[in-house]
Amino acid sequence: MYRVMEEIRVAILGHRFMGRAHSNAWSQVSKFFDVPYKPVLKVACGRDEADLKTFADRWGWEEIETDWRKVVERDDIDIIDISLPTFLHAEPAIEAAKNGKHVFCEKPFSISVEEARAMLDAAEANKVVHFLNHNYRRCPAVVLAKKMIEEGEIGEMYHWRGAYQQSWLGNPDVPLDWKLKRATAGGGPLWDLGSHAVDLAHCLVGDFANVTCQQKNFIKERPLLEDPSKTGEVEVECAANILAEFQNGALGTIEMTRYATGRRNRHTFELYGTKGSLAWDMEDMNRIKFFSQDDPEHLVGFRDIMVTERCHDYVKEWWPPGHIIGYEHGFVHGVADFLQAIKSGSGLEPDFRDGLRSINVLEAALRSAESGAREDVPALT
Repeated sequence: MYRVMEEIRVAILGHRFMGRAHSNAWSQVSKFFDVPYKPVLKVACGRDEADLKTFADRWGWEEIETDWRKVVERDDIDIIDISLPTFLHAEPAIEAAKNGKHVFCEKPFSISVEEARAMLDAAEANKVVHFLNHNYRRCPAVVLAKKMIEEGEIGEMYHWRGAYQQSWLGNPDVPLDWKLKRATAGGGPLWDLGSHAVDLAHCLVGDFANVTCQQKNFIKERPLLEDPSKTGEVEVECAANILAEFQNGALGTIEMTRYATGRRNRHTFELYGTKGSLAWDMEDMNRIKFFSQDDPEHLVGFRDIMVTERCHDYVKEWWPPGHIIGYEHGFVHGVADFLQAIKSGSGLEPDFRDGLRSINVLEAALRSAESGAREDVPALT
């Protein structure tokens, strides 16, 4: 028998790439998951009214609005989904929390520790559910990796090797936009890609103790959006490398670049320990590689585990075993868990405190790049 669900009303701020990914998740979640609420796509908010109307019509948002302040103050909205550029996250998140709205926020979390702390304080003070949508945490293979680590399959951790590689800035004619300006982006791939890589390290390894960061600018001037005949300064790095030590004693490296020719969206990790090793690549997201010291000598080697069985987290809600899922599914998983957290009144990870943790690491890395010295990552209180 079909179960009639209580409705929960959602407003989305932003309607570009992440707006589409989030809209798909809100639309799909109750069709596949046994969630406590049925999301109602109530309001889409953005500045370009014509594009916003097209977006709302395509994805099923009931209304449009160009003033986000009016949206967060509405009594008929329960959830604010922030799918805006990084520099626009803080103020709407704080005001949404003050108005009693649960907040589903895109990453990178903020452009500074100061902003991140203010966002966390507002969410906690107003007792709303706050969630930072690091979608890669909710890939079934990554969830399995975390379980294996917690069950001792890896043993004591020695090395973390992470990388997030893209190539979209290899073309020097790509214009100067907000992602290439310090005030609006916080940093280059250190922020945009590093926020993912650092969060995954937090999830699977733990807190950072210190970092050393190397940065490089390959192309220092780019055409202006408003006048391509003129150029402006690229204010953020083109690539960054982090050397890290974790509080548990493990060593780590993280590579972040938008100049890895041929790599469209390669997010990877390798984890080596006393008893075993794990490796994962987002470009082959349904598979994890596992090495165990306990294997008999004639079976020594990395094994491939296809994480598509019904026993694996989230998988049974989708397709039969062996039928892979894709990039968009992590967003659906995040929405499903977010709705459950609202119903139960509990929190879920990663939340705004995790966002603050990551920005804390990234700011330490930025200080290191500027000073040339190793920087401690301050403990959060």
